[in-house]
Amino acid sequence: MQPRFDYTKVDPGAYRAMAGMEQYLHQVSIPQPLVHLIKLYSSVINHCAYCIDMHWKDLRALGETEQRLYGLPAWRESPYYTDRERAAFVWTEAVTVVTDGFISDEAYKTVQEQFSEKEIVELTMVIVTINSWNRLAISARSTAGSYQRAKA
Repeated sequence: MQPRFDYTKVDPGAYRAMAGMEQYLHQVSIPQPLVHLIKLYSSVINHCAYCIDMHWKDLRALGETEQRLYGLPAWRESPYYTDRERAAFVWTEAVTVVTDGFISDEAYKTVQEQFSEKEIVELTMVIVTINSWNRLAISARSTAGSYQRAKA
């Protein structure tokens, strides 16, 4: 599959706007490993190969296990996620897959049992941002596998 366009070069202002959202996400109270798990899970739901590759690599660099990564699409049947992570995954599905209707009260109740209101806003912003990145990468046909982590 050939890339369609490089949004970072075609419109640097659009990229800077998205990068501003990422800066915000690095300052949220939600632990970064969970932020990246949410990003990975949303990218799996959206079938964004570029972002799946990116967040898999980022999570491995943060010490996440292969088992928890490859088990993520089947998190309901996997015993190695916490109740807090499970609530975040319920919320990720609800906010990502809005074509099924409105976000249910049941999904909100699930996330509310594990997260404060501020944290729910932060989780929602993580999900909104990764969904935007997914749609940008998918429409641009960003090349999966090309992501390289920045040197620390």
